[in-house]
Order: sequence, then C-alpha cells, then structure tokens
Amino acid sequence: MDLTTSGGDGQNGPFMGELRAMFPKNEVVDRTLINAWDDPSFVNAVKKTGRKKLLMAGITTDVYLTFPALQAVAEGFDVYAILDASGTWNSLIEQAAMMRMAQAGVKLTTWVAVSAELQRDWATPTGPSLGRLYFDRLAPYSFLLESHNRQAWSTDL
Repeated sequence: MDLTTSGGDGQNGPFMGELRAMFPKNEVVDRTLINAWDDPSFVNAVKKTGRKKLLMAGITTDVYLTFPALQAVAEGFDVYAILDASGTWNSLIEQAAMMRMAQAGVKLTTWVAVSAELQRDWATPTGPSLGRLYFDRLAPYSFLLESHNRQAWSTDL
C-alpha cells in the first residue's frame, strides 16, 4: 500500500505524522496533481502491486476520493471507497459524491466493514487486537461487550 499527498511541500502541508507512524514501511507519493490517478508515479505504484481490488480513502470525499476512484474503476479496478476514512464539508456534498461513485461502480463501505471482512475469524491472531480497536473506538461495541461480560459474570455468581 502506498500513501499519497497533494502538495505536501506547499499549500496542503506535510503528510500526517500519525499516518506515517502507522505505516512506517510505506512510501509516501508526493504529487501536485489534485487527482492522484492523473499522476503516473501513483498509478504505477498501484499497478506494481498486481492487485485489482483497491481500498481508497481521501482527505475529501468529493475530490480526493471520488476522482481517483472513478478513474480506477474505469480502468477495471474493483474499488472500495471507505467513506468514514474520508471527509467533506457537509452532508449534501458527501451524498452527491456517494451517488456519483456508486453509479460508476465504486463500492461504498466503512472502515468497520472493511476490517471485519479482512478479519473474517475472531480466532486468528489479529482478532483480539481488532476487538480492542472496536472497543476503544466504537461506543456501541464497547456497550455490547460490557453487557455480555456482565451477563457472563452474573451466571458465575
């Protein structure tokens, strides 16, 4: 997986340090083009992976996610747009971007759905870490787990 930034040395500022820390081995492709798919180095990095299924997010849903997602689908890639890992100015803009992508064949999803689909089985070594992430970040999940644990404790009494 490569990471990309638009104008990291200019108006948009440097790539987010938190993401660099999460993915220390990943290259950051700095570009000046607004649409990442217009940058040959970005497209070549994607194609070099040999993968046809792409998980994409962007700092803005309507521009930095929509534009490359549409072009990738047009070139035969299976694109999943991770909506809650992207942002926008208001709900109307997000809805318009979602409709545009869906009409073009982009699959709309969330980080929770993607993580669960990749996890597939809680019994794998990454299961407890993902459960902890859900517990820390998703209040409804933590409530569910807390309720389950209380029921388990009450039967032990």
